[in-house]
Amino acid sequence: MRYPISLATVSAALAISILNSQDATAQHDPGRDAMKLLVQDKFKASQERLAKPPKSQNSPISEAERNFVLAILTCKQDRQAEAISHLQKAVSLGLPIERILAGPRDLFEPLRNDPGYTAWLSDLEKPLLHGPMLSSVTDTTAQVWVRTAKPIQVKLRIHEANDDTQPRQEFTTKTTIQDDYTGVIEVTNLKPDTPYRYQLSIDGQPRTGQLNFRTMPKAGEPAKFEVGFGGGAGYTPQFNHMWTTLAKQAPTAFLMMGDNVYIDDPTHPMTQRYCYYRRQSEPLWKSFIASTAMYSIYDDHDFGVNDCIPGPEIDDPAWKRPVWQVFKQNWNNPGFGGGEKQPGCWYDFQIADVHFIMLDGRYYRDKKGGSMLGPVQKAWLMDTLKNSQSTFKILASPVPWSPGVKPGSKDTWDGFNDERNEIFSFVHTNQIDGVVLLAADRHRSDLRRIPRKDGYAFNEVMSSRLTNVHTHGLVENAKGSEFIIGYNEKCSFGLLNFDTTAKNPFIKYTIVNIDGERVGEATLKLSEMQSR
Repeated sequence: MRYPISLATVSAALAISILNSQDATAQHDPGRDAMKLLVQDKFKASQERLAKPPKSQNSPISEAERNFVLAILTCKQDRQAEAISHLQKAVSLGLPIERILAGPRDLFEPLRNDPGYTAWLSDLEKPLLHGPMLSSVTDTTAQVWVRTAKPIQVKLRIHEANDDTQPRQEFTTKTTIQDDYTGVIEVTNLKPDTPYRYQLSIDGQPRTGQLNFRTMPKAGEPAKFEVGFGGGAGYTPQFNHMWTTLAKQAPTAFLMMGDNVYIDDPTHPMTQRYCYYRRQSEPLWKSFIASTAMYSIYDDHDFGVNDCIPGPEIDDPAWKRPVWQVFKQNWNNPGFGGGEKQPGCWYDFQIADVHFIMLDGRYYRDKKGGSMLGPVQKAWLMDTLKNSQSTFKILASPVPWSPGVKPGSKDTWDGFNDERNEIFSFVHTNQIDGVVLLAADRHRSDLRRIPRKDGYAFNEVMSSRLTNVHTHGLVENAKGSEFIIGYNEKCSFGLLNFDTTAKNPFIKYTIVNIDGERVGEATLKLSEMQSR
């Protein structure tokens, strides 16, 4: 660990084969690995993977999870009685009932022909499976995402937390099969920088307790607030308390920067949904996302496979759009690229006078064409930067901007140096002040500086070991970028404390580990990010 110092197409098919041979167990996830095999009807290999001792003794598969996957496997083999036995054992060992109700529904539905199973399940069934997930919070609006057991109307009642005399506002949504039983409740007519309480109900019955959140400071005006960020959130139950640490920190918003779930199976939606449903059913995760404004982008492990370069076409490989659809069904961002005509996960949003610009580094990544972003997203980025009037512009990428931080690899912006220089030169040519780079991918938390001959040096803050077992070493002597602080001893996340009310507006970057310990910090001042 370093403490702070002063701061004045390879083809998709080839990529899949590489993943399966090299990286399938990188996050020590036997359940995910077994799912990847059983969706291909490789039942024996799947069962062997579940029985195999984990590579890391810190990451054993729980008996509850093992029985759940075995239930899916035996369902696919039409061994319903065994499947029922596995599901009942999984629940007795602590598996959330939401896992069974979420599915795979088509496989589990025939089990309801068994009267004993139906009676057992009816005592446990819940209408609300996943969420609520808070997102897209502005100074006057918010969105709340949910997934239900069947298509149904969900009602949200909300009032100011500090004034119980205020009348409750009511908003509703209808979940649909087409959106995988999800729906988004649009909440309007809120006041800036105000605490609220809300509750969800279905069929007139409360389905959550009273939940809290705060609207954003008034758009465009100076403010003080805190945003957390990180990536690298593999399924590692021993590190699930990270979500409790984050909930206690209570940031205004949290940015999931990619590798948010490790799927590595873009051709099988069942594997993708297995990974998402598992995360969405975690009680500690559910508590965190109910009161924190969540924003996300994907990276290789939750879009394609390790270090994938899918190419510039929208529907080639054919799995790209379906993967994007599943991603959309499990997150609730302000935007998803250019929508159906131009799929992606890029978008922007504003908190007070800080502009967050979230980038898609995978969908259109094209090695031959030398572009990570593709022409449509890059044009959008340039236009967004040029027209931004915010004090700080946070330029968020799923992979690092800094040269040399993944030695020997071209998966970072090192593989797209011309496009990186084009973006950096555009910032300086157009005298765009206050640009700060944000990234994930490397399993550690860092702050680096990228010197520039034609303008101010760029600061890059990175963090991507929210729950991962695997750790990357600190890179202190990279050519082309300067190491400032770094930490990799435990899981961690980054905190950005903004104060744009100060005479010299600043961002305080703090590295916080999974135990809530502050293990590194530095201050980034606007005066050091201005064109001369």
